[in-house]
Amino acid sequence: MLVVMIGVLISAVDGTIVVLALPAIEEDLKITLSSVTWVVVGYLLVVTVLSTQLGRFGDMFGRVRMYKAGFLVFTVGSVLCAVAWNAPSIIGARVVQGVGAALIAANSGAIISELYPPQERGRAYGYNAFGFSFGSVLGVLAGGVMVTYVSWQWIFWVNVPIGIVALVLAHRVLRDTAERQSRKFDFAGMITLGLGLFGVLWAMTGLASGPLDGTLIGYLVGGIVLLVAFVVVELKQQEPTLDLSLFRIPTMTPSLLASLLQGVGSFAVLFLVIMYLQGTRGMDPIDASLLLLPGYVIGAVVGPYAGKLTDKLGSVVPATMGLGISVVAMAIFAQQTATSSLWLTAIGNLVMMIGGSFFFPANSTAVMKAAPPERLGIASGVLRTFSSIGMVFSFTTAMLVASHSIPRNLAFAIFVGTNKLDGDLASAFAHGLKAAFYTMMGIMILAAILSALRGTGRKARA
Repeated sequence: MLVVMIGVLISAVDGTIVVLALPAIEEDLKITLSSVTWVVVGYLLVVTVLSTQLGRFGDMFGRVRMYKAGFLVFTVGSVLCAVAWNAPSIIGARVVQGVGAALIAANSGAIISELYPPQERGRAYGYNAFGFSFGSVLGVLAGGVMVTYVSWQWIFWVNVPIGIVALVLAHRVLRDTAERQSRKFDFAGMITLGLGLFGVLWAMTGLASGPLDGTLIGYLVGGIVLLVAFVVVELKQQEPTLDLSLFRIPTMTPSLLASLLQGVGSFAVLFLVIMYLQGTRGMDPIDASLLLLPGYVIGAVVGPYAGKLTDKLGSVVPATMGLGISVVAMAIFAQQTATSSLWLTAIGNLVMMIGGSFFFPANSTAVMKAAPPERLGIASGVLRTFSSIGMVFSFTTAMLVASHSIPRNLAFAIFVGTNKLDGDLASAFAHGLKAAFYTMMGIMILAAILSALRGTGRKARA
């Protein structure tokens, strides 16, 4: 379990630590605002497209073997990020990191399902939630310190010793016990999904920083067409990238959709809060990270207890309660102004982290309990894919909504921390952030409704 938690931890560290380093990366490498955004979006896109296919690798060649390969690839990618010299090199290195992260994420859930009986998986996923929260704590704190006092390269160098230790421990502790299964790869599905998401994301990113033009419309329409083609392709594949037959399982559909919407509604929150603290309030990275630290600490502590509650009550109540708590957090964040107390931000982040600690173990347990034993790897990968799709669109949706109050190019610059605001412009941008948080709040409410629907069936306690 410790080895699995390290995998979650290193992924969480990378997710939060990069946010605080975006301005420094842009300035040092002399890259454009849109390029620095793809440092985040490119990583998430690779994880999204590859999760199910690499979970299939686990079924074929052993989940532990692929899990260890994930650590190795992620560590190599971190080294490449640290030595990057321009936009293509840093984005390419992040793509390599994304492959490693996808290998880790796609197989970790299946490993837990093999290690623990169904009645104890909630506690196990609770420990996973602890690893995620603790990793987020390290990412926020270490990111603030390194960017402020050392250099942005060290946010990637720090992954190297963690990855090596995890690789050694995994080699010594974990063993493959499940039978190997023959799987086919869905190249047509991967290509249409990847290019479709890329087209839509490229258009949304461009629209957040500039006016709508024919090129952006072309990317948007092309992306949508490819996503429709992806669904058609999947319906005809024997072993698709997204196994749509999983949606025939009553508990699976609301669980996966809740995961997607939770990703849309929550992933960009850290970006929005950092944008508010560094842009509207003019804080340095280290001060912003220290303000958010208590929420991540409390979230890490709550995770294992929320997992035990899932084992006791089933998934519906803890998952829905977690989403409801997240709705409250969005309402708190939406009250922020250019002059409001910073305690409001700290409390909002605390509530947000507690909500996530309840949702993740409960929802993961629901998916893995509902999945047939011979398809645990596929189910784990599908869950990660839906969550990742939500995260990718969370980032771009937040930018589009938040940028409506001031010129898009200026909002985009503030979003990655390269500009600070004063006076009336700060107040106007804070109003834009309010709209973004209310949008995320609405998405979270929809996710909570879907989560609660699991309680209407005969397998409500799954």
